[in-house]
Amino acid sequence: MRVPSAPARRTVLAGALVVALLTAAAPASADARPDRHPTGSLVLIGGALKESNTQVYGEIIERAGGPRARIGVITAASVPESQDPHAGDPALCSNSACNGAYYADLFKRHGAADAQWIPLDTDHVANADSDAVVAQVESMTGFFFGGGDQYRYVTTLLRGDRHKDSKVLAAIRAKLARGAVVSGSSAGAQIASGPDMVTGGESYEGLRDGSAPGYFDDPTRLGYLPRGGFGFLRSGLVDTHTGAYGREGRALRLASDTGHDRVYALEENTALIVDRPGSAREHMTVLGPNGVAVLDLRDARAHDSANGWSLRRARYSYLTDGDRYDARTWTARVHPGKQPLVPAATTPVPANTDVFHSAADPDGTPYSFRTTARALASTRAQNSATGTTFETGPRFTVTFTKARGFAAFTGDGTGARTLIALRIDIAPQ
Repeated sequence: MRVPSAPARRTVLAGALVVALLTAAAPASADARPDRHPTGSLVLIGGALKESNTQVYGEIIERAGGPRARIGVITAASVPESQDPHAGDPALCSNSACNGAYYADLFKRHGAADAQWIPLDTDHVANADSDAVVAQVESMTGFFFGGGDQYRYVTTLLRGDRHKDSKVLAAIRAKLARGAVVSGSSAGAQIASGPDMVTGGESYEGLRDGSAPGYFDDPTRLGYLPRGGFGFLRSGLVDTHTGAYGREGRALRLASDTGHDRVYALEENTALIVDRPGSAREHMTVLGPNGVAVLDLRDARAHDSANGWSLRRARYSYLTDGDRYDARTWTARVHPGKQPLVPAATTPVPANTDVFHSAADPDGTPYSFRTTARALASTRAQNSATGTTFETGPRFTVTFTKARGFAAFTGDGTGARTLIALRIDIAPQ
């Protein structure tokens, strides 16, 4: 069977160094219905999880009991077999059943005692209230939600306009509260969101047109569900494939429009581990080769004018392998293996004319936003740099500034790796 493909670009859908201690005001997104005294954890991956990523697979398995781990695999974000023209071909299939088998086999190869597909998808919605499937869930010590379209998880596992838990989701929620690990990649991470979960959209159109509640046929339209996803993580919005697809712009616009002051922007093949989610002791660790951006809008101010939308004084932190983050105190703790970066470059930051890696730009490169941020951190020639959107009408300019509170850290003594509190301003030209 082939590896489940990454979702299309336009799919609808442990250190002790305190480097940034900001105010401890409660975020707007840390609102209703936290789980009571949770003891479990989340492992949320930004998508494109490689088969060879023993670091992340091993972490999930260890948290599920190590050699005794039993992983329940849920792939209801995939199309069901009835909609897959290659359902009968193990080499080409990409549906909920064959993707579930793929991940179950991977978890067993990485050392889990057992891994089983939980038979849920849009063709088997009734299974989410089946006592037999609930019993299967109860026998598991951890769970993995695969990628696809997060809205299929909503239609499969939530009920009605009020998003009441199905029996299966209620069982998983209870297992999480009692210590189980719940993991997911791409849509499987996105569905952990609380209120205002993103359903689709691109950065440029989002900045230009704003967001709207709903799930839209137009894949460029920035949409969100006010009632959100499963609500496992409520201290900030969640976005995935962020740097690879240039989603920093849409994440900032959605957070501003919906009154959230924090976004966890997850990169590919990298995990954000959340211990005790929803509690006063919620804390996080980054694991993997890329990183997790934390977008801080507490001091940000948005403005709409005839020229277009603008945002001032947002903050961008980019945390990498081993860095920790305390959601309650807004404190980042850089892994002790990294050292403060002393900028040495004297050349200007290269021009960036596609800061959000537009799908319309045939020559665009992923991680464009992060590349400019790191280049600025590494030079002593300037304190600010700009990037622009590929699209015009209007063209948006993003200004990166090493303002008060900014810090950068390196692992090799030269290039910037971890960034803390880089100021971001967005304005139309």
